[in-house]
Amino acid sequence: MIVNVACHAGYRGEETPRRLTLGDRAVEVVAVLDRWYGPDHRYFKVAGDDGAVYILRHEQPNGHWRLTLYERGAAAPASSDGKPTS
Repeated sequence: MIVNVACHAGYRGEETPRRLTLGDRAVEVVAVLDRWYGPDHRYFKVAGDDGAVYILRHEQPNGHWRLTLYERGAAAPASSDGKPTS
């Protein structure tokens, strides 16, 4: 799935994801958990402000970003009546 990713360029010019857009929903990246490189692409494992974990692939030849994994975050704990707590 191709996604829109806003990045921050570091001191060596490497792009680091800061926000991804899924449809009309923006997810802020709160942490880069891991990154690894291939010959013509880079992967970033990131934690979103929605509690989910995403793996993003940046294809360097064409500049596309793809979502390759989505892992939903833990649900909010429920109270004894079954309603989420805030």
